[in-house]
Amino acid sequence: MAITVGINGFGRIGRLVLRVALSRSDIKVVAVNDPFIAAEYAAYMFKYDSTHGKYKGEVTHNGSSLVIDGQTITVHQERDPEQIPWGKDGVDYVIDSTGVFTTLDGASKHITGGAKKVIITAPSKDAPMFVMGVNNEKYTADLNIVSNASCTTNCLAPLAKVINDNFGIESGLMTTVHSITATQKTVDGPSHKDWRGGRTASGNIIPSSTGAAKAVGKVLPELDGKLTGMAFRVPTVDVSVVDLTVNLKKSTSYEEICQVMKAASENELKGVLGYTEDAVVSQDFISDNRSSIFDAAAGIMLTPTFVKLVSWYDNEFGYSTRVVDLLQHVAKVSSA
Repeated sequence: MAITVGINGFGRIGRLVLRVALSRSDIKVVAVNDPFIAAEYAAYMFKYDSTHGKYKGEVTHNGSSLVIDGQTITVHQERDPEQIPWGKDGVDYVIDSTGVFTTLDGASKHITGGAKKVIITAPSKDAPMFVMGVNNEKYTADLNIVSNASCTTNCLAPLAKVINDNFGIESGLMTTVHSITATQKTVDGPSHKDWRGGRTASGNIIPSSTGAAKAVGKVLPELDGKLTGMAFRVPTVDVSVVDLTVNLKKSTSYEEICQVMKAASENELKGVLGYTEDAVVSQDFISDNRSSIFDAAAGIMLTPTFVKLVSWYDNEFGYSTRVVDLLQHVAKVSSA
């Protein structure tokens, strides 16, 4: 039986989640809600994507519905999640990609509207966070609201897990060199909570905060308090890169680190973690559906216990793919 899904928020992640979901035979997206996007405009925004290219199937609209490859998807424009008729639409699972309803209290409004479970596509202060390949096996069917963490945590956590499992992490600092996102400004504008964040995105390297490294401690409790990090927002439209510098408990060589990363990418973390020795740059990872691609040629080691590791990620497409993977995992456990 198909997993029936509603998507709240039809922005970058919401639209890419729909693209990924349409490629999975066991998922049926039946409704989309976005107060700012009517069906006609939703069809246009879904069909044309400046970063990932034109959708290859057929996209039209019919009144208040999207029609994609012959499948009708109802479009709602409600501001209050409690008013979205998920129950009437037959939606069991809601993917909330608004970035607004990120707490248990906010996300629970979807359940009031008739949904059974909610997946938040952002870090959450109080909802349990799961990263595919890292701690998803800890999900239990009684959890009705979960978070897929952030795109950066999805890149960092598999990397940190492999390193910690093999060598032990004493402490570490992460920097993500991160592409522009929709919250940034095209020209200098007001940003009262983050003055630097209000500067022109396309012409600056902008230091920023991120909770991604600390969040790794929530999905890998053994690393709680051992990692922290920051971000540089840079003028690229998509694909970001994590730079993780760690003190190791066990002495090793850079060659051995590369060996264990390659082995993990081919076995237990296949599809989540990638490995490359090629002379790659960010554009090479546009639309890559993996969470984290270890760049063997970019890392450096100073001592046998002090090393810098580099891993790439498509912060849009890779993350959206994991959202759908988590949805399938939650549905599988819940129906068992």
